[in-house]
Amino acid sequence: MTIIDTRTPNPRSFIKGATGDWEIVIGMEVHAQVTSESKLFSGSSTEFGSPPNANVSFVDAAMPGMLPVINEECVRQAVRTGLGLKAQINKRSIFDRKNYFYPDLPQGYQISQFKDPIVGEGSVFLDMPEGRIEIGIERLHLEQDAGKSIHDQHPNMSFVDLNRSGVALMEIVSKPDLRNSDEAKAYLSKLRTILRYLGTCDGNMEQGSMRADINVSVRKPGGAFGTRCEIKNVNSIRFAGQAIEFEARRQIDILEDGGTVDQETRLYDPKTGETRSMRSKEEAHDYRYFPDPDLLPLEFDQAFIDALAQHLPELPDDKQARFITEYGVTPYDAMVLTLERETADYYESAVQFGGGRRDGKAVANLVTGDIAAYANSQGLSAFETHIKPGQIAGIVDLVAAGTISSKGAKDLLQIIIAEEPEGEPAEIVERRGMRQVTDLGAIEKVIDEIITANPGQVAAVKAKPTMLGWFVGQAMKASGGKANPQALNEILKRKLGLE
Repeated sequence: MTIIDTRTPNPRSFIKGATGDWEIVIGMEVHAQVTSESKLFSGSSTEFGSPPNANVSFVDAAMPGMLPVINEECVRQAVRTGLGLKAQINKRSIFDRKNYFYPDLPQGYQISQFKDPIVGEGSVFLDMPEGRIEIGIERLHLEQDAGKSIHDQHPNMSFVDLNRSGVALMEIVSKPDLRNSDEAKAYLSKLRTILRYLGTCDGNMEQGSMRADINVSVRKPGGAFGTRCEIKNVNSIRFAGQAIEFEARRQIDILEDGGTVDQETRLYDPKTGETRSMRSKEEAHDYRYFPDPDLLPLEFDQAFIDALAQHLPELPDDKQARFITEYGVTPYDAMVLTLERETADYYESAVQFGGGRRDGKAVANLVTGDIAAYANSQGLSAFETHIKPGQIAGIVDLVAAGTISSKGAKDLLQIIIAEEPEGEPAEIVERRGMRQVTDLGAIEKVIDEIITANPGQVAAVKAKPTMLGWFVGQAMKASGGKANPQALNEILKRKLGLE
């Protein structure tokens, strides 16, 4: 298969070496566990955390005479994922046997797809500081997972847990379009977001339901592809970035010392921050792929695809574009708000609470600002905090009505966070006397007292108008932070002759 380089060299992605600039080339094979209650070819449970070998049927254990039967739900989920990736759906695909021997692979082969996958080319878009970039998807194919070898429970024995044997995986293969660790992390994050929106994979990398094999090579900018090394089974977005950084530097050092990079499979050790050799890289022909004789070609019609497409949820890119046009948020805020489907729903519930329609930017500022900061301090996402969409709506309504200032909104939110988690914003404001002063006569009195007491500052502000902020601060302090900021600024400018 001919690999085509679709990216123009970007100097901001180059790495400095002793002999000049180098460019990293990255491709990923992401294994995403299909959301399904049973395995790809058997009725065994896929429940996480079960005791070892509790979820194993005769098919999963490769008992003689046991035949695989395709799980139709896994097929649906793969097609839905392909649609979410704007990819070509192949109405005819073939399951192959990928032959290799490992203790946790009881059949001696893995049922996978090779030349004829269920999903063809698609794309994922990433919003990076330099702009939006497109990362090509080469293919998505269905395959069964292997079991798990356990080596740390006995000094002289290894054990095999077949609970994962036969669990359905979608292997999503990218084109070699990624050029640095930041893009790689953004790609993994975006792919996980899409899968979670679709509900086709839960994306829980810490549980092994999404993991990545990362192919890394280096070259002189714009040159021919270098020899790649594959880093297996990376189960953290942060670790993915660290592994790429180390591996790229390792390869550059080898090449600059006059050596050659060996094509091999490596593992990343997060304790040392290094990759280490696992085995020399097998080529595809070593696996002796051939069509599985126990499974007919998988075939379905366009009506099957269309029915699934009709019920797809609004996906992150579409939701992001809608938030920008409908609610007036910035592209950055829209991206942050749509990273998680639950956060997007949380935000939109606040904007539309009670059948109203609030300033989308004002709501976004609260959700992505002080609420996000509080959520991060608790190890939560914004939607997981006790702050309800109705409370956010209430705070924004009070600011819009001029009842409290923007500073008062921050104070009110802190009260809800720390003191009154079930409190209704308007009631808190009235009970605690937080209503801002809009009486112009009262504000003028405060300002007159400050001006009379500070003749030196009055002279200074007339010479340097930017010192007006000192008077604003003094007036807000004197009013207990309750003075209407707009009225305060207007009266100060008039009194000080700065209009």
